[in-house]
Amino acid sequence: MRMDDPTPPDDPRPRPLSARSVVLSLLLGTHPPELAARELGRLVEGFDVGGSTLRAALSRMVAAGDLLRTDTGYRLSDRLVRRQHRQDEAVRPRTREWDGDWEMVVITATGRGPAERADTRAQLAALRLAELREGVWLRPANLSRPLPAGLDRVARLCTARPAGPARELAADLWPLDAWAGTARALLARVDRAARSADRLALFAAVVRHLLADPVLPPGLLPADWPGDALRAAYADYREELTGRVRARTGGA
Repeated sequence: MRMDDPTPPDDPRPRPLSARSVVLSLLLGTHPPELAARELGRLVEGFDVGGSTLRAALSRMVAAGDLLRTDTGYRLSDRLVRRQHRQDEAVRPRTREWDGDWEMVVITATGRGPAERADTRAQLAALRLAELREGVWLRPANLSRPLPAGLDRVARLCTARPAGPARELAADLWPLDAWAGTARALLARVDRAARSADRLALFAAVVRHLLADPVLPPGLLPADWPGDALRAAYADYREELTGRVRARTGGA
């Protein structure tokens, strides 16, 4: 069973960002993820968000639990700080030399409700595992990352080696050609996006796509895999955005 590709490969054009998305993109790219209200107001002006629109968006985001008020401004909630960590990991995944082993997670718990099952699936997908069949998740053991606390209460964790060609199994589990096609289309738009709002929308689409990169060992990937090039483009943009934040806020 293939993992779904969240970005249609035939239409990589980024959608214009809402005021909420602009605020989240700025804070997700800021370390630590907190900005003073006045600084945030100056920043979003460069992305076509007006003051009244910003104030309404901030009120809704605080009410929804996306943001927390501070003495001077706003910071990401703990839930979105975890998203920032996943985003950072998407840009700089921690890999290790692959010896041919695969991670396997077999769901063994029964009687769980739909919400709990959906949460487990989301956790496993965030770990870049793919579902071979219902309840059986696996990937090459080339990543260094902690497993969620309590996963061993609902699943059996194993190490396995497929009997058949590993490259064929990877191609069955992930839509690699579709992912690569979308990545190349996004890269082609990088130099054409000139307006600040357009670039922010484009790179929001880039980081969403990077979150779906399976980060496989090179020997399991198609030729000319664009994952590293897409990560490098996003890293360059994040430096660009960091420079803008520093210039607006007077940071070092």
